[in-house]
Amino acid sequence: QVQLVESGGGLVQPGGSLRLSCAASGNIFYVDNWSWYRQAPGMQRELVAAINSAADTKYADSTEGRFTISRDNVKNTMYLQMVRLKPQDTAVYYCTAQISTIVDGLLGHPDDYWGQGTQVTVSS
Repeated sequence: QVQLVESGGGLVQPGGSLRLSCAASGNIFYVDNWSWYRQAPGMQRELVAAINSAADTKYADSTEGRFTISRDNVKNTMYLQMVRLKPQDTAVYYCTAQISTIVDGLLGHPDDYWGQGTQVTVSS
């Protein structure tokens, strides 16, 4: 079974940095369209950053140039480097990706998978 597991969240002071990781595991043939979403209390889930197979990236305006998304196709891992963090960045951060799997030797078409989320708290 395919799993996406986020890690790297925690408590950090304003102006600090965190690096989030999202590791995919399972019967994976290919991973594409990695994305980071976040959801703060009382707020709707929003797209933070995304990267596709061509390494094209996009970011939410709210990141203000402070975040960098990357991925390692060999390790099937995606990263989000966050610097100059602000209290408004506090949220649960979720990893998602389109993953093609092999089941019983057969390749299926891609499905969307989501991680369980990792908490980022920016507070003094």
